[in-house]
Amino acid sequence: MTEYRAQVEELLADYRRSREQLADVHRRLAQVSASAQSADGMVTATVGARGELTDLVLDSEAYTRYRPSELAAHIVRAAREAAAEAFCGAEEIMAAALGRDVDPGALLSGTADLTASELAVEEAADESDETFEDQNWLDDSEWSRSR
Repeated sequence: MTEYRAQVEELLADYRRSREQLADVHRRLAQVSASAQSADGMVTATVGARGELTDLVLDSEAYTRYRPSELAAHIVRAAREAAAEAFCGAEEIMAAALGRDVDPGALLSGTADLTASELAVEEAADESDETFEDQNWLDDSEWSRSR
């Protein structure tokens, strides 16, 4: 019974260490933040570890310099750049906690357990064979025949 109890204690100690390590990784990931700026400095986007936008700073002249669609494009571009940087930071934190056989990038993107065929993007299937491209919508003779 003593040997059994020692094994249980060892398993519990391993479990506690794993939980502490996981809590540390979680705290460190919560601190990940990255910012990116547009080339002209008019837009600065800051994101967290998951790429969520946490701050957006727009220069007061940005509203007059850009049309809304242009400003939106600058915001999206800056947010994407910041997200890529934050992802790299999160990847480094995860790599330190994971074994060598686990890809932290794949784990963070949710693709760690998918095969190459599952990752392949499938083209959207055309749901109907008819495109109605050659249909004459002005001639109702075909319509009356189909009723």
